Amino acid sequence: MAQVWFLAAIWVGLALIAVLLAIKLRISTALSEIVVGTVAQLIIGASVGTAFLGAQQSWVTFLAGAGAIVLTFLAGIELDPIVFRKHWKEAIVIGFISFLTPFLGCTAVAYFVLGWPPRASWLVGVALSTTSVAVVYAVMLELGLNTTMFGKTILAACFVTDLGTVIALGLIFAPFTIRTAVFVGVSVLVFAILPWLTPRFFKRYSNRVSELEAKYLLLLLFGMGGLAAWADSEAVLPAYLIGMVLAGTVGKDHILIRRLRTLTFGLLTPFYFIRAGSFVSLPALVRAPFVFLVFLIAKTLTKFMGVYPLTKVFNYERKEGIYTTLLMSTGLTFGTISALFGLSHGIITQDQYSYIVATVIASAVIPTVIANAFFLPRHLLPKTITEPDREAATTGAPESA
Repeated sequence: MAQVWFLAAIWVGLALIAVLLAIKLRISTALSEIVVGTVAQLIIGASVGTAFLGAQQSWVTFLAGAGAIVLTFLAGIELDPIVFRKHWKEAIVIGFISFLTPFLGCTAVAYFVLGWPPRASWLVGVALSTTSVAVVYAVMLELGLNTTMFGKTILAACFVTDLGTVIALGLIFAPFTIRTAVFVGVSVLVFAILPWLTPRFFKRYSNRVSELEAKYLLLLLFGMGGLAAWADSEAVLPAYLIGMVLAGTVGKDHILIRRLRTLTFGLLTPFYFIRAGSFVSLPALVRAPFVFLVFLIAKTLTKFMGVYPLTKVFNYERKEGIYTTLLMSTGLTFGTISALFGLSHGIITQDQYSYIVATVIASAVIPTVIANAFFLPRHLLPKTITEPDREAATTGAPESA
């Protein structure tokens, strides 16, 4: 048992180092955790062996999986139903094209240019089609744009993009069996009941020291996640949809959401992101940097080809259009989730995983830095945000995941 506690201390220590680096370098904490995991595995693997970090141990795998599930739920619950109803056409069109063009384009590049197998190529398309809700939301929050119609519309479009990614991941790689039918049937029933049942249940039993609300939500997430895994799908898929259907009810309880964020970002997601980073092979990237550059260019270019013309259709000004396109080009959480899914199911090799995750990490930083440095629509910033705050927020990527 002592070994478990020492290993846990190492992981938490790595998470603490990642946070300090994120604060110092003004980058996303999730990004920092992935990089720390990559470097730690390289150093530890070279000195005492790759198994020392224990990334494959069952309890580490569980905490990492729980982090992915709850983080995905929190992303889904940030959807603003009022804004979505008001700007549904804009959000759906931009969000869908933001998914479709890189999905098809990056798949084609992997298959025709790099000669990857079909299933691996489709996995590339899924992983690089994403938009990082975590990064975009953090940027919106820091600048105050999350309170504006412009910012809320971008966030709604991000949800549509990632929903396309979630559906594609399930449809392409989940085998259709009787288990799939059971999973879909139960999911439809649960998603229909939850918006009615949850607020009534919380109204009667909430506000207790025992944190009944958190236990209720975790029961739903783990139960539906288990059902998805039983159906040979991915546990994060129902978590995102549960978050979306509860956005209009649970999403309004800011105190509950803050407590869930504390649990998620304080304990669970460091295990997920550090573990994801530990699977990246730096020697593979050094051997073939061309693959990484091709994927990064393909993701960014296809996003621009799809999103920027649509911003003109919806009468965005030039700066607003480029800023929106750059933020829609970011990727992080769902990209790494998709890549890790591919690695865990033998769809891609560890070298291929390294290329994809390196591309995802770069897309989380480079478009954000360029957008905030050169194309920030300052005329849309709320007057409540002070000039020092704006200056700090535009110097780099967001500090939180």
